[in-house]
Amino acid sequence: MNRIRTVAVFPTVFTLGNLICGFFAIVVAARVERPTSLDIPRAVDIAFQHPTGLMRQLDPTDDTHNIMLSGWLIFLAMVFDALDGHVARLARTTSDFGAQLDSLCDIVSFGVAPGFLLVKMCPTFTYSHNKVWVIAAAFAACAALRLARFNVEMAEDDDHLHFSGLPSPAAAASIAGFAILFYELRRGGNQLMYAAEIDKVVQNALPFFAVLVALLMVSRIPYPHVVNQLLSGQRSFGHVVALVFAVAAIMSIHGYSVPIIGCVFVLAPPVKYLWQRLYARRETQDPIF
Repeated sequence: MNRIRTVAVFPTVFTLGNLICGFFAIVVAARVERPTSLDIPRAVDIAFQHPTGLMRQLDPTDDTHNIMLSGWLIFLAMVFDALDGHVARLARTTSDFGAQLDSLCDIVSFGVAPGFLLVKMCPTFTYSHNKVWVIAAAFAACAALRLARFNVEMAEDDDHLHFSGLPSPAAAASIAGFAILFYELRRGGNQLMYAAEIDKVVQNALPFFAVLVALLMVSRIPYPHVVNQLLSGQRSFGHVVALVFAVAAIMSIHGYSVPIIGCVFVLAPPVKYLWQRLYARRETQDPIF
């Protein structure tokens, strides 16, 4: 047994920040009680004028606020997860200890937390179908399998531009994004027509979407490494301008744009992969004259 002599402090703090955010995402989601009817919970608008008033409005008894907070905590865990590796490489302190710790934290933040949140943010589906816990458990299990496979297959010469299968942080984000959407649909000041009907449709479709996300995590379909492909290295001036406007659009309508972007990222590579396979099969079957 090789004893660990030293540990890189700064990257380890970021990695543990990922774990802490995932833990509190579970704690906040646990405040939501089991639904006793098919009624959709409601929430008042949150005002950001004064921090004291904001804390009063984030009432732990308000289920919709707790769901939204849990979703944002998962996104905050993603920020820590994205930063710890970069910090370790900048400080030249990458190690097997850091890689293993990162995976252990990821299973909490991107496996258990989104699975638990899935059950709590679909009251209509949960009230009618207790099997949602099976789906949540399958999601967490697939996340663990995905992380274990990544650790075993990771190579030193990897270009870090693509993943084999859907990355667990992206899978968690695709689920957590709907927590933000549900807040937008359920808040009192929402003027969207048929908001309640859309809420019920999304609630009933989300568990089945989670099953698909879980299967894509353990698949071999290639997924792009967004950070390295969009933000690393030198890019054109137009590329930077496009990123700025994309961020501005996301911030303007984040309640609706975040889950849409998550779904596009999850579904676009499989569609592209299947289309390429189908096109290649047609090419081989076409007669050559």
